[in-house]
Amino acid sequence: MIISDATKSDYEKLIGLWERSVRATHDFLDESDIDYLRPLIIEQYFDAVKLKCAKDSHDNILGFCGVADGNLEMLFVDPQSMKQGVGTALCRYAIENLTVTKVAVNEQNPQALGFYEHIGFHVIARSDLDGQGKPFPLLFMELKDNSIYTRL
Repeated sequence: MIISDATKSDYEKLIGLWERSVRATHDFLDESDIDYLRPLIIEQYFDAVKLKCAKDSHDNILGFCGVADGNLEMLFVDPQSMKQGVGTALCRYAIENLTVTKVAVNEQNPQALGFYEHIGFHVIARSDLDGQGKPFPLLFMELKDNSIYTRL
């Protein structure tokens, strides 16, 4: 697996991967929520973060992450690549190379919450609304300590 910079030419592939990942993990979102978010992500959010993608030896994108100001703003893995170390590799890269210490996760996504807790993040705050003001509670997490390196 290779972690590399994502470019604007990757955006169409990334938004497709995002949608597949969201459909597999965010069952609290309905079609109108996905339709609302898709253009925001591709037209605004991708450009607001440092985007990295994990690729296989055939240059297929398996997952990606976006980081800004020490926050892991997005982490999505293609459903066919889930539970194969892609998310862990991206998280490790973001922590070690992009100084990530914080993440926000949808409370209604227990799989993601468990993943981040396993890595060493802990909840420090909660919001009833997401970043768009919608009723999807967020849990704000930060790394507990340097034990992250023994867990990844």
